[in-house]
Amino acid sequence: MKRQSRFVFSMLVFGYAFLYVPLLSVVVYSFNDSNLATIWGGFSTRWYGELLKNDQVISALLLSLKIAISAATLATLFGTMAGIALSRFGRFRGRNLFTGMITSPMVMPEVITGLSLLLLFVTLQQLTGWPTQRGYATITIAHTTFAMAYVAVIVQSRLAAMDQSLEEAAMDLGGHPFRVMLDITLPLILPAMVAGWLLAFTLSLDDLVIASFVSGPGGSTLPMLIFSKVKLGVTPDINALATLIMLFVSAGVLVAWTIGRRMQRP
Repeated sequence: MKRQSRFVFSMLVFGYAFLYVPLLSVVVYSFNDSNLATIWGGFSTRWYGELLKNDQVISALLLSLKIAISAATLATLFGTMAGIALSRFGRFRGRNLFTGMITSPMVMPEVITGLSLLLLFVTLQQLTGWPTQRGYATITIAHTTFAMAYVAVIVQSRLAAMDQSLEEAAMDLGGHPFRVMLDITLPLILPAMVAGWLLAFTLSLDDLVIASFVSGPGGSTLPMLIFSKVKLGVTPDINALATLIMLFVSAGVLVAWTIGRRMQRP
């Protein structure tokens, strides 16, 4: 029994080390004074200053945040409507086709999704003249397309587990269906909508493959910029950027955990 416990503990330690030791090494080497990312040259914070002076990185970061916020908001809006339709509208004509179209971006390879969207935008440009160039608008549309699938699944799952008697009671008391949706349904599924928005935001901010297909000159997102730099060799400013991203993500998780603990208190 003790031998089995030691084995389980060893595998647990190995698993955490496999996940977090590379992240820790990135943090450590972000304070490296050397111009080479993998050779320690002494402690220094100069790469954080260099990072803040890098207009290319700042522009890519702002563009990625702008796209992620827009795509997450649109994906939450359309995904919520799709989830409500699948959960509350019963067996309508074309339901199976609609379900397949909603869930297909989740299982479709990103290369296929990116290529199909690129062909769509090229065809639209030839027929209508829009888009005049690929960038913020095309990437936002592409990210909304696949992110709304995840939001729809989350909202549909929340609606499936929710007690419909509250909605039925509101309608029995004379409430209009649209008013019932605003006053009863949406407040109850708000946590699912927030979770869907956060997931869509993360997926959009992290995407590289699809954005590479539907972007154009001057429309490089942060993952695209990092990938282009990595191909030429990792520089210490990339380690500094990764450290700052991990810091902000950790702060967000800590804030969410604190809010959750306070809400659970009686």
